[in-house]
Amino acid sequence: MVSLMSDAAFRQQVRAAFDKAADSYDDAAVVQREVCARLDALSRRHPGGPPRRILDAGCGTGFGLPFLAERFPEATVLALDFAPAMLSRLPAGIALAVGGDMEHLPLRDGSVDAVWSSLALQWCHPARALAEIARILLPGGRAWLATLGPATLRELRDAFAGLDDSEHVLGFHGLSSWVTEATLAGLTPVATDRVECHATAPTLRQLLKDIKAIGAHNVGGGRRRNPLGKAAWRTLEGRYEGHRRPDGLLPATYDVILLHLERSL
Repeated sequence: MVSLMSDAAFRQQVRAAFDKAADSYDDAAVVQREVCARLDALSRRHPGGPPRRILDAGCGTGFGLPFLAERFPEATVLALDFAPAMLSRLPAGIALAVGGDMEHLPLRDGSVDAVWSSLALQWCHPARALAEIARILLPGGRAWLATLGPATLRELRDAFAGLDDSEHVLGFHGLSSWVTEATLAGLTPVATDRVECHATAPTLRQLLKDIKAIGAHNVGGGRRRNPLGKAAWRTLEGRYEGHRRPDGLLPATYDVILLHLERSL
């Protein structure tokens, strides 16, 4: 995990990337939709009482909101994101939009019964984000979280290895780190899971374009990288070809960590 994960400059860079990707996000977010469905399934394995107030933390364009509205029709849902352009694309009438950072949630202590967060926590420092989630949850409140693990985009990391001295793929925290930090924050793990999801494309150029379209680009090392030359690009393409699947498509692996946590009474 790079140290920039907790730096203000890094978080500003992430915010700018997602602001820029807001218009293209929904069309490209195939994996994100799959992860929402998996997180919904995990949350249903240990049902509790219906929450009155739910926070969708790092809501993006709001794909997860219909899941919450259908399951908890009587609940008030707050949709939080730190990218204003993402919030501007929320579906109307489902949630109250809140601008804010997951490491500094603009909510009172014990003000929500449940927190939902799908593929946003990987941009945060685990201890800070989980402490904030624990702070705003009522005792006995639940958190349903999906984040990315260290094997994410492993094909791209392998292809770039030794090609230059830049870090092109961030190293995300593993499941054990999230469980440890959750426990330290006063959150009890009820259920955990780890699954692989895959984005696919016929060419590496299209695969990278799709990654860029969801905002997950140019945040690898904190400094501006020079574009790859033609020879380096051909090398990258050649290396990535080794991952081509029998169906003819190139994959990008997302190592997905799913957590169901409860705030200690």
